[in-house]
Amino acid sequence: MFPTVNPWLIALALNTLLIAIAFLSPKKLLTPIGYLHAWVLGVLLWGTLQAPGYIVVMFYFLVGSGVTRIGMAEKEAAGIAEKRSGLRGPENVWGSALIATLCALGTIWVNPLWSNFLQLGYVASFSTKLSDTCASEVGKAYGKRTYLITTFQPVPRGTEGAVSLEGTLAGLLASVIIALIGWGVGLINPWGVLWCTLAALIATNLESVIGATLQTKLVWLSNEWVNVINTLIGAVVAILAAWLTIPA
Repeated sequence: MFPTVNPWLIALALNTLLIAIAFLSPKKLLTPIGYLHAWVLGVLLWGTLQAPGYIVVMFYFLVGSGVTRIGMAEKEAAGIAEKRSGLRGPENVWGSALIATLCALGTIWVNPLWSNFLQLGYVASFSTKLSDTCASEVGKAYGKRTYLITTFQPVPRGTEGAVSLEGTLAGLLASVIIALIGWGVGLINPWGVLWCTLAALIATNLESVIGATLQTKLVWLSNEWVNVINTLIGAVVAILAAWLTIPA
């Protein structure tokens, strides 16, 4: 019989290896300090949720990074591309994953019922963030008509709070796929797929409202803080939906 290996030791070894490979790779996805923060994130997520949680975050990171690079030349020429040509820094790592990390850490200290809720919140937060990323990047690259969500008046692509049909559909598809992965690895049940998709749709549209109304007025409300708020809304909506539909 093989001895059970402490998941935190696996987390340290695995993330050190993967970050070393990524850091030495000629194709960079993160800034140098971004890799350090990604290492911390990876250790925390494997240590708490092991392989299932890690698969979800890796899918989010790889797809999100890839989508950001769609039409990069055109977006840079128009001045609407992500800064650093899509390279992620510490602020991007935690803006996207802070709420998911808190959900993952919370599973250590709560009873099994609440652990299931927090696992749902974990998947929903990444479902929401990937939906937002795909909606934004696909909309900026391929949106034929973009409208301000608060007035539905036509606005240029890349405007804060702008939405497009192409981006909305891409975001919806992304949220469904990552929720299905969460179900496939056993973090959520089939109903959870519905709650994650619904939560992502609500949170992504509320994020656009925040972008159109508050982000231009509040100096401290950076894109990273909007991402934290966005993912928090997604996690809370999914958890509330699941809690309210528990059979009496």
